[in-house]
Amino acid sequence: MEPLTSSVYRPEHEAFRETLRRFLENELTPNIEAWERDGIIARSFWRHAGQIGLISPGMPEEYGGPGGDFVHQLIVSEELGRCAAGASAGVALESGLPAFHILNFGTEQQRRHYLPKICSGEIILTVAMTEPHCGSDLQAIKTTAVRDGDDYIINGSKIYISGGINADLALVAAKTDPSAGSKGISLFLVESTRDGYVRGRNLHKMGMKAGDTAELFFKDLRVPASSILGAPGGGFAVLMKELPKERLTIAARALGAAELGFSLTLAFVKDRKAFGQRVFDFQNSQFVLAEMHTEIAYGRAFYDDCVARVLRGELDNSRSAMAKLWLTELEGRVMDRCVQLHGGAGYMDEYPISKLYTAARIHRIYGGTSEIMKYTIARTL
Repeated sequence: MEPLTSSVYRPEHEAFRETLRRFLENELTPNIEAWERDGIIARSFWRHAGQIGLISPGMPEEYGGPGGDFVHQLIVSEELGRCAAGASAGVALESGLPAFHILNFGTEQQRRHYLPKICSGEIILTVAMTEPHCGSDLQAIKTTAVRDGDDYIINGSKIYISGGINADLALVAAKTDPSAGSKGISLFLVESTRDGYVRGRNLHKMGMKAGDTAELFFKDLRVPASSILGAPGGGFAVLMKELPKERLTIAARALGAAELGFSLTLAFVKDRKAFGQRVFDFQNSQFVLAEMHTEIAYGRAFYDDCVARVLRGELDNSRSAMAKLWLTELEGRVMDRCVQLHGGAGYMDEYPISKLYTAARIHRIYGGTSEIMKYTIARTL
């Protein structure tokens, strides 16, 4: 199912979309089964993507990017959702998104040092926030960073870190002042080669089998004070400032996946026969498909309005929360019905709908759960 015709995207956006689709067809789809078996994507994937400007496509040219805008980043998420192999790939190319934390809040030295290497695929970036006892409640983290002369010493652990095995650089959230609540949290740029930086297990997941997800441990890890991103104690504010965009990328991926799931299912029921007729010819099948088609269509309309707001610089936290809430919940409903229409085949991994179904479940959790989205929206009413 191709998206409805939209006037939101500019010609340069559609040209970028075509380049991205070819890259995913040539570099991701043929390799995804091997990477699923390995539980990790080969680093060459990022290098090849960086060579043609697919990592952090909205990064200015002066910092090694192609000079696009944030809509280019949204297209990356959308097309990963619309690519069947993308359901197994985890964050994949979306790992370039946190680079905008560095662009918007980093020092000039940090920008010059890290951003060109992130854009080229030489450095793989991740964000290390979640801990074993807290997820959405960032203020409850226990990882600490204690000042020691010109350095900080970090101790603690993180879990469920997307891309944490492959990552060369992590944005680590740690408490520099445990008594100050959200104002006592700082972000640190931490290279994985530093002493005291320990990767734990590559965790096994329900879905997204090719995308590595790690435990990270910090044991008396020493970093210079210049590693702080933004002001000391300003880490929470940095993360909150960038959340609307992050949530919209999750919404974009959910929408792309819902459109793909519908297309695959429509083709399947028109080909599959039961009781002497096509599954499509049963009235129930037609009603279910009609409902999905309609829901996806107005989900697309709302999403396109969000894209238009991005282009005008008007996207706010409430609107992005609404997009994430609606589109990820929509994706879940669509995938469940698509599996049902596939019957037993839908439970088999050889059919893409199975992987789309399991991958969809995380979208209602990361970037803020659906319950957090409702709370965020309600606060503006």
